[in-house]
Amino acid sequence: MIMTIDKNTGYRQSNLMKDLLGDNSLLLPALSRFDIPFGFGDSTVGQVCADNDVDTDTFLCVCNLVSGYPFDLSKVSLPSLMGYLKRAHTSFLDVTLPKIRHYLIDAINYRLTDEVSLLLMKFYDDYVQEVRKHMEYENNVIFTYVDRLLSDRIDDSFDISQYSESHDDTAKKLNELKNIFIYHYKQRDNARLSGALLDIIVCERDMLSHFEVESRIFVPMVMELENKLRTSHPSAGRHHADDPTPADDTSVILSRREQDIIRCIAKGKVNKEIADELCISVHTVATHRKNISSKLDIHSPAGLTIYAILNHLVDLNEVTPY
Repeated sequence: MIMTIDKNTGYRQSNLMKDLLGDNSLLLPALSRFDIPFGFGDSTVGQVCADNDVDTDTFLCVCNLVSGYPFDLSKVSLPSLMGYLKRAHTSFLDVTLPKIRHYLIDAINYRLTDEVSLLLMKFYDDYVQEVRKHMEYENNVIFTYVDRLLSDRIDDSFDISQYSESHDDTAKKLNELKNIFIYHYKQRDNARLSGALLDIIVCERDMLSHFEVESRIFVPMVMELENKLRTSHPSAGRHHADDPTPADDTSVILSRREQDIIRCIAKGKVNKEIADELCISVHTVATHRKNISSKLDIHSPAGLTIYAILNHLVDLNEVTPY
């Protein structure tokens, strides 16, 4: 008999693990990403987590968020959460996305001489590359930064808000691909393609949940840690005497990410080059540029370059003339 889940409190460690899966089968990936093996029988969540050295509060927080229930950040373990996120990245990059590619190639009768097939697969491959760049940036830069914070080392040159500003919801592009196939790709005998599209739908939902965990659990937890460290290290985060962006500078109306972008513009970089340098999508660069122009009421690259020079965002010798 499946135990009723209290929607006001969400999952608790006293619930049977199988009750969670009975309530939401989409929690299956969470088990593997916490490195929890199947075969747990009638064990409770608390028992299963203890048996597998998993932080129970972190597991419950993630599962409650994914299922739309109230979740508690107060006892989340950042190291445990980062382990979960790293295994999620591996799952997407090494299992889910390659499997979808294989099924798509099979479903559309892929041929090197078929221009439509080539375009469709290029769309997918570009998407996968974008996801890979995003997740590798998190693995190599963001998680390394958080490891330093956990070692009581604050970094004046970076904070997690820069990451959260560039944190695209890359699941949306999967939805675009799905819609292209459903509404514009005409092909009979679509049993294989329907299967591939169902895999895309499941992957899209899974990825949306993943980004929710990052934006609503991981980022707030890191912000809290940053604030604690800066409180205990009063000099952290202050401008140095030779800082090119003093506190009373007019450039403070721009976010740090917008300042990064305006520096790149002043150096003559196009949107694709900016996206590659900052590990964000071209779409995000375009959005930031629109916001920058709206804030400053400056719309030309030449005008933005002049602004960057006047506000000490770049040195004159770094500028590419327009």
